[in-house]
Amino acid sequence: MTSLDHEPSHALGEERTYHDLCRTALKGMIDGAEERVATGADVSASGADAEVLGYQFRSHAKELAELPPGPLFFGRLDFGRLDFGGLDFGRLDSDPGPGRSGGEHAGQNYHIGRIRISEHPASPPLVIDWRAPVSRAFYQARPADPRGVAVRRRFGWAPWSTGLSADLTGLEDEVLQRTGPATAASAAPGAILAGEIERPRVGPMRDIVATIQPEQDDLVRDELTVSVCVQGAPGTGKTAVGLHRAAYLLYTHPDRIRRGGLLILGPNRTFLSYIAEVLPSLGETGVRQSTVEDEVARHPVRAEDDPATALVKHDVRMAAVLRRALYGRVRPPANSLAVPDGSYRWRVPVAELERIVADVREEAPPYAVGRERVRTRAVRLIQRQAERRSGVTGNAWLQKISRARPVSAFVDEVWPKATPEEVVAELLSDRAGSADATDGILDARERRALMWARPRSARTAAWSAADLLLLDEVAGLLERQDGYGHIVVDEAQDLSPMQCRAIARRAGFGSLTVLGDLAQGTTPWAARSWPEHLARLGAPDASIAQLTVGFRVPGAIVALTNRLLGTLDVDLPPATSLRADGELRIERVPETGGGMAAAVADAVRAALPYEGSIAVIAADTDIARLRDALTGAGLAPGFPGELGARVTLLPASLAKGLEYDHVVAVEPATIAASEARGAYRLYVVLTRAVSRLHVLHSAELPF
Repeated sequence: MTSLDHEPSHALGEERTYHDLCRTALKGMIDGAEERVATGADVSASGADAEVLGYQFRSHAKELAELPPGPLFFGRLDFGRLDFGGLDFGRLDSDPGPGRSGGEHAGQNYHIGRIRISEHPASPPLVIDWRAPVSRAFYQARPADPRGVAVRRRFGWAPWSTGLSADLTGLEDEVLQRTGPATAASAAPGAILAGEIERPRVGPMRDIVATIQPEQDDLVRDELTVSVCVQGAPGTGKTAVGLHRAAYLLYTHPDRIRRGGLLILGPNRTFLSYIAEVLPSLGETGVRQSTVEDEVARHPVRAEDDPATALVKHDVRMAAVLRRALYGRVRPPANSLAVPDGSYRWRVPVAELERIVADVREEAPPYAVGRERVRTRAVRLIQRQAERRSGVTGNAWLQKISRARPVSAFVDEVWPKATPEEVVAELLSDRAGSADATDGILDARERRALMWARPRSARTAAWSAADLLLLDEVAGLLERQDGYGHIVVDEAQDLSPMQCRAIARRAGFGSLTVLGDLAQGTTPWAARSWPEHLARLGAPDASIAQLTVGFRVPGAIVALTNRLLGTLDVDLPPATSLRADGELRIERVPETGGGMAAAVADAVRAALPYEGSIAVIAADTDIARLRDALTGAGLAPGFPGELGARVTLLPASLAKGLEYDHVVAVEPATIAASEARGAYRLYVVLTRAVSRLHVLHSAELPF
């Protein structure tokens, strides 16, 4: 903390000196954490307590050691003085809140950064974590509601700074209320914020902790128990909101979240590679980032379904088919149960056994639980007979009867053991048996599409990606799965009903953050409305928030894509952009003479003098031809997800969720015509540009 009163001309030098102090304190924190790993657990505890404490120390040391290099703070809050005087240090767990004076923080200032930094654990912090309640005023304070803040300061750092104090190049003060001397702004209002938003995109996605907007902050800090759906137009920061919400929940509810774990689900591994550095930059490591395909991967994918078959397997009706196929194995007993016990033989009439099976079926527990309930209740009837005849029975007797061969044979007869592989293989191979499971649910054409071309066994089956979802569904019917404490699902509009069910099982009693854009739904089963989709994800009561104001995509590009939005079958408002910069160029290319390949090469050369990343995005069928053309022109492109590549050649099917400074969009009509939801795919492609979009076309534009 420093005084609110200082000379404007010295402000930048003072802040650089303060950053040096923070850097020294952080080094002390890292050294201290490593020392505690070596000695702390042995000194402080023993046995199991020492093991737990040692794990906590090692985790903390690992998190500090893995912090990416960079500036230690990005903002500062100067709270006004109270009229009645008397300063206190305030409570950092207190948010001044709307309309409040900020009295607990009166006269103080706080530097805001990605993690808390102090010279000693008991000392006042030099830097406040952006997730601390007091930090909320940095994102929410405004002149009409300053929340006790007199001045909000933003710091300008050199691009790609590793955290050297000399990289602090400017500062900008926004005076929210006049309560005392304050520095004059060193740059035009909003210049630092705008520069941070518009900074070129090179390499993996970075955090937006310095630029979070009030409506984004509201979503980030929503309660853990609340499931949230963020419908976001391109460039509104929905992915960043989800990742920052994950970091916020880990900070605010560490025990509850870490007990179940936190899962980030993305659409593909290219996307996960792109976002991989965001959480570590915010001080959070060890978070599982995965895809639905990876989560259900009981077996390697060695088969590919045709589109008609995949459509049936992803359909929500398959859940009912699989339940029927599994529980169709349950049957009433054929005979009474006779269990020898020494010289005596206990008998349970068939009618009693039928009642047990029927009652358990009615209760609908997980299949494996039901099997054990049948066993337990049959043994209980025998126990009652034994106790009426001989008195109280002991545990050893109960275990003997429960393991008796006739009891196990009875259970196997009425409630057979099952594995997901057996159930699915029989369903897809046995046309007669599958008819019972699908009758009244699937029509004849769908049943034919579902069947394997020739019978296979569970042992020899080659499973497709959709088959793995069926296996996962049956596994969930067999036993209840442990759930994560929270799941963040990105690009959720593209999930099939069966993928939604797989996620819902993993949510358990936890909550979800669902991110997506109905206008970017490109799969055959893409969501048409959020309420129905959220119900399948197990979050029917999730609140739905719309983000329509873009920070990433320039206004000219947004205006173009809004024209395409009007042709899509979605009920969404047009997006807007806060950015008046950027460049849009639409160029018609001759259809003959190899003109398109040459035009793409020329467009890439024209983009090279600009700073930032360049992506050439085309229909998947055109990628090989364009790669040869660019390589032949001396512009060999990188592959999707390749770090350090200045120019990337990207198939339209992999563009979702990514962003580039300069995008060359090749032949929009071909992209739109390449699949059933090609217009949605094109909408994705045209909204990947952060600064410049160059559209090359020979055919008529589809908008």
